Amino acid sequence: MEQEQTMEKSNPLKNEAWEWVKALLIAAALVFFIRWLIFAPFIVEGPSMEPNFHTGERLIVNKIIYSMGKPDRGEVIVFHATKDKDYIKRVIALPGETVKVEGDKVYVNGKVLDEPYLKQALDDAAKRGTPYNSRNYSEKTVAEGTVFVMGDNRSNSADSRDIGFIEYDKIVGRADLIFWPFKNISLVHM
Repeated sequence: MEQEQTMEKSNPLKNEAWEWVKALLIAAALVFFIRWLIFAPFIVEGPSMEPNFHTGERLIVNKIIYSMGKPDRGEVIVFHATKDKDYIKRVIALPGETVKVEGDKVYVNGKVLDEPYLKQALDDAAKRGTPYNSRNYSEKTVAEGTVFVMGDNRSNSADSRDIGFIEYDKIVGRADLIFWPFKNISLVHM
């Protein structure tokens, strides 16, 4: 009789332990699925996206967004620039569009591109009497299946002016959220 009571007492403990193990396994599977298949962290390195992104900031990159559609102008993307290096840049022109850069103006299909994300930087440069961008780019048509990208720090960015158009299959995803440092937590807006 005592042995039956001992077994009954240990069963609830075993059941609870098994429930915790199952919960932890499910949580680990979800973390793996979300981390590796849907979202990825990215650390900003270098000044190429200043003033909007800074070295050391950590971002969440949405990896599945472009399996449902193509990048839009103004979106901030992360892509494989080389075998070992990913870059973060802003989409400026889409396939079939012409793009040209002259001083502080970017032309897409012959029209000046409105870039509200650079307004303050452009205004500050104008007040100093200096151009914000010192690197021009002669007019070219963006190839099909690619995008033309630029860093927000136009004079100090290795972007499509240097490395060419970015193929869709090189794009890791869209930067959606700055999550570190805590004081900078915010959604990434176009």
